Amino acid sequence: MRGARPEQALEQAVERGDAIRRGDRVTIACSGGPDSVALAAALHALAKPMYLTLRLAHVNHGVRASAWQDECVVLRVAATFGLPCDTIGLPPGPHDEATLREARYAALFASAAGAGSNVVATAHHAEDQSETVLLALFRGAGQDGIAGMRSRRVLAPEVELARPLLRVPSAELIAYCQARALPYAIDPTNADASLRRNAVREALEALRPLFPGLDSAVARAAGIAEDEREGGRRAGLRRAVRDRLAVERDLRDVDFEHVEAAVRALEAGGSGSFHMKPGVRIEIERGAIARVVDDT
Repeated sequence: MRGARPEQALEQAVERGDAIRRGDRVTIACSGGPDSVALAAALHALAKPMYLTLRLAHVNHGVRASAWQDECVVLRVAATFGLPCDTIGLPPGPHDEATLREARYAALFASAAGAGSNVVATAHHAEDQSETVLLALFRGAGQDGIAGMRSRRVLAPEVELARPLLRVPSAELIAYCQARALPYAIDPTNADASLRRNAVREALEALRPLFPGLDSAVARAAGIAEDEREGGRRAGLRRAVRDRLAVERDLRDVDFEHVEAAVRALEAGGSGSFHMKPGVRIEIERGAIARVVDDT
């Protein structure tokens, strides 16, 4: 994040995304880690302009001795922003990842429904999305798996699950907390390489120096797969742009962001000239592709 107020970049990313909508009544799942603390702070900053009603919910699985420290951090964050907070202790039970996740979401749904929230917001970020997509590929998943985590989906009747940070790197969330002097806890289980997700995380850390755009690329692929799965208008427009380029020019070296700029113009019914690659541009007139121009 750059600029005199780097924290604004995170708030703008949340506001411009489609995960959190104006007027939402949001229960923020806050573990006490930097990701969920940053999410709580960003949503608090956006509460007035977006007409949001906010509260925190903290689920204590009771599987490690330091869990009470996380709860203290969450209570401190709630007090800092003047937000109500529901702390939920789960009964002893199996400690495998799937069981814990199921119990956590059930508790969050019950908390949100009891408070009249229509959304549970979690702080899954770009690296989480990369790990999810790779784990799905390793299991042999198809298009649904490649789409990764959805930015918003139904969690249970009348309550949706929102993930507004899926395109935000974890380093930016830590920087946001530090810029605002917010407390956060570190989960020691993140270093346990015997857990499959942590093993994938460790492998990705080794790859990122060689592929600096790794998480952005995975997030784009997941977004495209989700659009294609839902069969929405954007997926059709994206195919139209790429098909027109494929017919008239070579698709190689065409940057994804250039295609998306043209797609956004088509969605908005706009006009303009959009650079695809050196010497090649698409002319759009009133929301339709007029021509592909080769200036080479």
